Amino acid sequence: MQVCSWGSVKSKARPHPLQATGLRLARQNPQTSPMRTCLTLLATMTTVVSGQNPSRPDTTQTVRLAEIAVSVARGPDSLGAIAHAVSLISTRTLRVAQPGLGLDEALTTVPGVHVANRWNQSLDQRLSIRGFGSRANFGVRGVKILLDGIPQTLPDGQSQLTNVDFATLQQIEVLRGTSSALHGNASGGVLLLTSAPITRTGAGIRTEVGSFGTTKWLVRGGSRSERGWAGVTFSRLRTDGFREHSAADLRQGTLSGTYLHSATTSISARFAFADNPKAENPGALTFDQAAVNPAAASPNNLARGADKDVSQQQVSIALRHRDPAGWTLTASLFGLWRDLKNPLATPPPGPFSQTAGTFNAIDRVATGGRVEAMVPLGSPAGRPLGLIVGLDVQRMRDDRENRRSESGVPTSEVLARQREVISEMGPFAQVRWVVGPKVNLRAGVRFDRIAFDVEDRFLGDGEDHSGSRVMSEPSGSIGATFQPAGDLTLYGTIATSFETPTSTELVTTATGGVGLNAALGPQRATGLELGTRWRSGIMAAEGAVFTNRIRRAIVQAREQDGRAFFANAGSLHNTGFEAAVALSPNPTTVITGAYTWSQARFGEYRPRDGTSVDTLDGKHLAGIPTHFLRLGLSLQPMSGLDVLVDHLMSSALFADDRNTLEVPGWDAGVTNLRMQWSGTRGRITLSPFVALMNVFDRSHIGSVTINGFGGRVLEPSPGRYAYLGIDLDWGAR
Repeated sequence: MQVCSWGSVKSKARPHPLQATGLRLARQNPQTSPMRTCLTLLATMTTVVSGQNPSRPDTTQTVRLAEIAVSVARGPDSLGAIAHAVSLISTRTLRVAQPGLGLDEALTTVPGVHVANRWNQSLDQRLSIRGFGSRANFGVRGVKILLDGIPQTLPDGQSQLTNVDFATLQQIEVLRGTSSALHGNASGGVLLLTSAPITRTGAGIRTEVGSFGTTKWLVRGGSRSERGWAGVTFSRLRTDGFREHSAADLRQGTLSGTYLHSATTSISARFAFADNPKAENPGALTFDQAAVNPAAASPNNLARGADKDVSQQQVSIALRHRDPAGWTLTASLFGLWRDLKNPLATPPPGPFSQTAGTFNAIDRVATGGRVEAMVPLGSPAGRPLGLIVGLDVQRMRDDRENRRSESGVPTSEVLARQREVISEMGPFAQVRWVVGPKVNLRAGVRFDRIAFDVEDRFLGDGEDHSGSRVMSEPSGSIGATFQPAGDLTLYGTIATSFETPTSTELVTTATGGVGLNAALGPQRATGLELGTRWRSGIMAAEGAVFTNRIRRAIVQAREQDGRAFFANAGSLHNTGFEAAVALSPNPTTVITGAYTWSQARFGEYRPRDGTSVDTLDGKHLAGIPTHFLRLGLSLQPMSGLDVLVDHLMSSALFADDRNTLEVPGWDAGVTNLRMQWSGTRGRITLSPFVALMNVFDRSHIGSVTINGFGGRVLEPSPGRYAYLGIDLDWGAR
């Protein structure tokens, strides 16, 4: 299967459907190949409908499962050697009839992953992996995210997807479970995003229109030669939003290139920019408000003009060298600049009117570097032994200023002004030992030191809130895989992780002021996982059971009009089961399913409310459904035409830690229908597509604001909606 540069997908000889989702592999060097080949068995279950496009017999070589390579565990590694649940989202899942707007388009296919679509461009979607990240009030927490090897996660553990355009991605690798020994702070799971490479000289344009006044267009171009390649993309998204006061305008672009110095050495550079001058925030609704009009905005958000204006640029350069002796070296440097202007619905201190809010402005500069070396060592008893050593460093400087605002417009009254500096240093080492033809062992250790410094630059309140804190933690992991047969892998791992509060969480004190919250510390987790991956003929399956024990879990204790306040719970226990299956009864049909059962409860949590203490031991963790099921069907009734159906079902969940606000499940579930046709004539590939989402117009709640003030917790999703578009790609032969 050949993937055209920059987005259109075509094939001259399409593989068997199970192979198309990860069981076929042509070994390639990612430094010298137009595609980095990482299709995994888990993709069979998790790419689900959109990863399939079979129409002709397979003419490519089928290889053993052990040859499949992934990089999310700081590899590359064969899947058979990884003692973690790892999934790969293929190009087709990301591209075929997808709008390219968010994580939910692909990650709902992965068991153990929950993406809550808030339909709110101001806050992003809430991503959680096995419960990690579920507290996020905006952006992503508790999950490490990398784009083309460059962290999108800052040193304090918060991640922003501002520079990610989902319509330009080639694949996503997902590692589920505690993994701080691999990636450091806030690694309850890992997402490795990879942009589409330049496979040939060409250009293209993609445009789409949809419900709620949504339009998006994307232009791209690239050039490739024997010594390297370069490419450029630019896109713009505009929408009125499903809800009142949820309009957004987002422009994104990238300029990237790779120079092949030799067959073993390459240098890559990337510049990404984003400008988001409007991202209105409709806020959460009460149950009564949502019952009357789920598309309404919160009255406070309307009156106080809750919105976001952000621009961000990121630049990176990376060196990759593979020595003929077998060792490899990867090094990168990166920098980020972010300018945020954020009118909030949070009322200012003291007397305030209905239109009075808080205007938050942040000027951010972040820099960092990564270096990693893989060294083959002398092997005991002639068995391969390898060592990986490396160092991650980051530093972030935020100049933060809060002012009183009126209807979203800042006034001259300063409420707070301070400089926050956060730095991270994390050396690590891993040992990999191939004990025999069927057994692999791996152990890792890492030590992270996160330093927070706050300089109060507004002393008009008569107090100096300056201060500093250091949070440091060792992390470790040990795992093993056993392959009793070539198509069956059994694995187990035990690992630890830790997660600091983000700067936004740490500088918001329990009383609503700024400075440093001395009572809020990092959470620590120990995770145990046992799993299996299996393939036989036309069927593939995988399953995993896990348990996480989290100490001093960081939880969102309360929320008020967009500002969240955090605290440490005593303990949190999260146990779960994940399963996925793919069945291909014939070359044009694939039936898939992915199921997650998760039981996340507080072991001990006794928050204080004034002079009283609540006992919340045994209560469910808010925002996470116990059951989540996705079923998929992929058909190709004729060559070039894909018909994709998926059905999502979610059980009820709680919107508050006290479990008094139960949000109903999705009852019969939500059904989506997508279709795309692709045809090639000469050098041009044309791919029109259309989709009808929530076909049966079922009401459901897509996300919640945890512990929302005054019962404002619901973030509804729309009923039936549609979009259509076309992708035109031209490429030189």
